Amino acid sequence: MMISEREREPFAAGLPFGAGDSLDPLRRDCDLTELTGGLLDVLVVGGGATGAGAALDAASRGLTTALLEGGDLASGTSSNSSRLLHGGVRYLEQMEFGLVREALHERGLLQDLAPHLVQRMSFLYPLTHRVWERGYVGAGLTLYDALAGIGDRHGFRRHRHLTHRALLREAPQLRRDAAVGALAYDDGHVDDARLVVTLARTAAREGATVLTRVRVNALASRSDHTVATCEDLLTGTEFTVRARRVVLATGPWSGLTQQMLGDQQVGVRASKGVHLVVSRERLRLDSALIARTPHSVLFLIPTGDVVLVGTTDTPWEIGPGPVLPTGADVRYLLDQANQWLSDPLTRDDVLGVYAGLRPLVDQPDRNSTTAISREHVVKEVAPGVVVVVGGKLTTYRIMAKDAVDAVVRGLPKVRPSVTEHLGLVGSNGYAQAWNRRDSAAVAAGLPVAAVERLARRYGADYPALLTLGRRNPELLEPVPGTPSLLAAEVLYAARHEAAMTVDDILRRRSRAGLETADGGVSAAPHVARLLAGALGRTASWAAEQAGSYTHAAEVTHSALDTSADAELVPLLADLAGRWSGAA
Repeated sequence: MMISEREREPFAAGLPFGAGDSLDPLRRDCDLTELTGGLLDVLVVGGGATGAGAALDAASRGLTTALLEGGDLASGTSSNSSRLLHGGVRYLEQMEFGLVREALHERGLLQDLAPHLVQRMSFLYPLTHRVWERGYVGAGLTLYDALAGIGDRHGFRRHRHLTHRALLREAPQLRRDAAVGALAYDDGHVDDARLVVTLARTAAREGATVLTRVRVNALASRSDHTVATCEDLLTGTEFTVRARRVVLATGPWSGLTQQMLGDQQVGVRASKGVHLVVSRERLRLDSALIARTPHSVLFLIPTGDVVLVGTTDTPWEIGPGPVLPTGADVRYLLDQANQWLSDPLTRDDVLGVYAGLRPLVDQPDRNSTTAISREHVVKEVAPGVVVVVGGKLTTYRIMAKDAVDAVVRGLPKVRPSVTEHLGLVGSNGYAQAWNRRDSAAVAAGLPVAAVERLARRYGADYPALLTLGRRNPELLEPVPGTPSLLAAEVLYAARHEAAMTVDDILRRRSRAGLETADGGVSAAPHVARLLAGALGRTASWAAEQAGSYTHAAEVTHSALDTSADAELVPLLADLAGRWSGAA
């Protein structure tokens, strides 16, 4: 049975096809045909932050560029971070001054390039010793301020010293005996998955072809180009793509993609990072908190209606692919957080848990993943093919620039990178659109807070979503089961943001799947039917999508009964075998 015309109508009537920055599924067949018919300048493999950044960098230099991603945009590392843009205060102790300075520069720059996605956030560093620690940490933050050039137009403030009383005023949820005072400083916050989607759309605006659910199965180096054997995972069709140059930005999969060329020249070690999601009503924080733990760093990060509690930093030996948290990970994070909280959190307070892999450059002399440098490496692993690995979300643009600089050597008349001055989709006119949010809310019949959330998610493009409600006001209502996601956003994600599955919508285009007590399961059928109408799918497809999402949520919940990563293997195999695709 097909989705009815009535269910299709809101989508068909609302949004025009063919916008230059739209990742439109109806363009997909044409894009695939064009890919097989010529010789690209640059092929980027991997659709995370670095891959999307590399596609944008290459395309904005005037190079014919394509990005291929086997899953969804940001479906690996780049949707499972702490969502911070920061220099890394703890890297100062490791004498990584260059890394910190570079990251702080990029933090401020990205606030210019994507002001809708980046917000300044105040951090509290609690002190447990009265004299030496205040001096030691204060000296480090003085250097942090100096490396950032605080006092510039980006609005990040110099660090401040807080007494015990001032700390409790800032964060009354803390135990009175947990600290003797604190230092406060500023860093940046960003929704990592939405940043990647925005980068990919900006790359498309600059002329790049961006295709998801296309897996590269083999790479063969020729004298003057590389041949990629690819598979369209939606249809099973195999085809080849030829490119003069190739950038491998495949994160934890970098070892596997290098092996396609015969050898792994840059070793990769994966570190698992786990975060808990707690309602902000349960843990009322206006400032983030950072503290040391025995094995990593504790973050309590307020974002929207929730607080993120993270993170772990443990070796992941199972290999690239799906990754799950264990019950031991949850207990560890709760124990670390509760050392600071007057009202301890329990497992019942946890709305969601997510885990991701950090792809670190292997350093055999470092036994612990926490000791491995976050510097990135760019290396030519075959003629005309470079791999880029390591780094951090904050420095994605530098990593992308370095990779493209390296791979295009030898090509004639290649222009320098311009991404330092290239605003991302949604940034142009954002200040004016933000100033109009009150009148936009009145016209749409929405609370101002709802329009502000749309503005921070879509930037100056948010009026396009409100326009959908003029013909069908129901599209400006929340999807049943998730108060933070409007029906119009599902349609917009399908037309403009390459969303093809329920998981794409609930875990990456929005975070509703992590911010509701049932993991978004009750919203899944509604999202699936909206997607089916948008993508021309059947009711049975919608039912399968909802079922796949529900099953994945059940597997994740089952993982929380385990105590070690080794116990996750059968659950990971289940997830890998039941890929929630759009076919």
